[in-house]
Amino acid sequence: MAGGWARDGAVQDQIDASVDDAVQLARSRLNEGESLAECEECDAVIPEKRRQAIPGIRLCIQCQTKLEQQEVKAGGINRRGSKDSQLR
Repeated sequence: MAGGWARDGAVQDQIDASVDDAVQLARSRLNEGESLAECEECDAVIPEKRRQAIPGIRLCIQCQTKLEQQEVKAGGINRRGSKDSQLR
């Protein structure tokens, strides 16, 4: 398949890099040990059901949501190889 200036297997390398990033992010979110009864950020009580559902949880729902929104905004690398990114 013609790939322009890209070498053979470049698309697969991009896919692998994206998967590696996702796995690394997921592993960084894993916390070993007991779940906290209170949020690390705001000291709000974390409900028992949430602690049972997500072992090792350290943040309340509101703080976890804020953290995830910040992570989405921080991802500035485009590894999808869109034509827009190639034209720049």
